[in-house]
Amino acid sequence: MKLWKAAAIGLGVLAAGATATYAYYRQAVDEPDYTLVREDGDFQLREYAPMIVAEVIHTGDRRPALNAGFRRLAAYIFAEDRPDQEIAMTSPVMQDQGAKIAMTAPVIQDQGAEIAMTAPVMQDGNDESGTWRTRFVMPPQYTRDTLPTPPQDITLTEVPSRRVVAVRFSGRGSDADLAEKEKALRDWIAKEGLVASGPAEFAFYDAPMVPPPLRRNEVIIPVE
Repeated sequence: MKLWKAAAIGLGVLAAGATATYAYYRQAVDEPDYTLVREDGDFQLREYAPMIVAEVIHTGDRRPALNAGFRRLAAYIFAEDRPDQEIAMTSPVMQDQGAKIAMTAPVIQDQGAEIAMTAPVMQDGNDESGTWRTRFVMPPQYTRDTLPTPPQDITLTEVPSRRVVAVRFSGRGSDADLAEKEKALRDWIAKEGLVASGPAEFAFYDAPMVPPPLRRNEVIIPVE
């Protein structure tokens, strides 16, 4: 009985710690603002203001490409890999080049239309291999001119204002989950009489230490 009590207490402590980590992470990380146009259960129609993203491309299976993209973009925003890094450390004029950029959410992954000319593009979410683009949304106080210069493999891109549909779900965000949610979202688009204007995007809002049941994932599709 004592063993069971100790185990229960231990699980309670772990659960409390996970909840605290989740709450802290959500409070500490900014998300891009949007206007909610329509909501239907887990489905939403949103309007986003223009934003700047840092993006990098990797080829291979989706999950390893996401991990590799995350590491590269994290090295950029945390000032670990920048072309002007050594100059920034000694020059007051270049000090902004050495400044860290606040982490935001979500991390966005897609196989965009721009990639279609040079690599296969997943159309239905069932083929996880290909060329994947990973994006970090930059904090709104930055412009392309004020952001530190990125390495050659990272591009700063201005995303114009747009309307999207999104479906939110918890869990690990596996390939099967993403394919299932993308199909459900496309069915909702058809039911609502909307027209998709771009490929599906996968958005992941939480750090790996957040338990899967508390994680927020989304499939997002731009619409006309």
